[in-house]
Amino acid sequence: MHIRWIRLTVAILAALVVPLGLAACGKDKKGGTSTTAGADKPAFTIGSKSFTEEAILGELYAQALKAKGYKVSLKPNIGQTEIADKALTSGKIDMYPEYTGTTLSVVAQEKNKPKSAADAYAAAKKFYEGRGQTLTQPTPFFDSDGVAVAKAYATQNGLKAIPDLKKLGSKVTLAGAPEFATREEGLLGLKKVYGLTGLKFKPLQIGLQYKALDQGAVNAIEVFTTDGALASGKYTVLDDPQKVFGFQNVAMVVPKSLLAKLGNEFESTVDAVSAKLTNEAMQKMNAAVDIDKNKPADVATKFLQANGLLK
Repeated sequence: MHIRWIRLTVAILAALVVPLGLAACGKDKKGGTSTTAGADKPAFTIGSKSFTEEAILGELYAQALKAKGYKVSLKPNIGQTEIADKALTSGKIDMYPEYTGTTLSVVAQEKNKPKSAADAYAAAKKFYEGRGQTLTQPTPFFDSDGVAVAKAYATQNGLKAIPDLKKLGSKVTLAGAPEFATREEGLLGLKKVYGLTGLKFKPLQIGLQYKALDQGAVNAIEVFTTDGALASGKYTVLDDPQKVFGFQNVAMVVPKSLLAKLGNEFESTVDAVSAKLTNEAMQKMNAAVDIDKNKPADVATKFLQANGLLK
């Protein structure tokens, strides 16, 4: 067996609480895989945004729904939030997993920040329902943006929280996705809330920022708090005491009219997957793709099998 596949299996199973013995696919009385649940339901397309975690999420939901007989197409790598939302509203996709805080700050253009994860979910759901959509139940895991530095750099400069960067002034160059520069939950918020007006910014494609930090090209980077690379222990994620990056649990955005046609089993299947997605599980799955170089589809399959979600 290939060493990466061994590492993938061990990593994912370490995050799970459901015995592997529950992972057998559902069988009908004749011994075949059951595919009757969604046989009379409309076909639909799930989209996912352009980074590792979203690719995994898309596969998780699509595979679990296919196992229930739903006619699902998956359209990965559709772009950032603004593009994903346009794809949704134009009908190019029917649904996609979105982060509640990002919904409020980017899609809804909401200036008032929620005070808790529950408030963020409620406000995001209210926004979507105002335009004929809704949200499934949120995941336990939350993946907010964050600012990380090399552990040695943090120790050398006494960095524990984001406002500590202010004492370094213009000496700090932060790398992040291009859209980070124009978002309140990004560079704008860091400057406004923490007074980091001297902070320099270097736009990089998501995934390249760790290499830039390791090579010394930048001093700090934008991260997602469930990034697999953070499990290495090489980096320090700085505290965000004012919650500039908000609350970022995930839920599926889906039109209410389509949800009614797909029936209760659609929503229960999506919610069953979401309920298993802890921070630890997501970080290990992200690492299995980004570090061990496994395919998102394979990582998703292993996780679903281990949790009995491909029945």
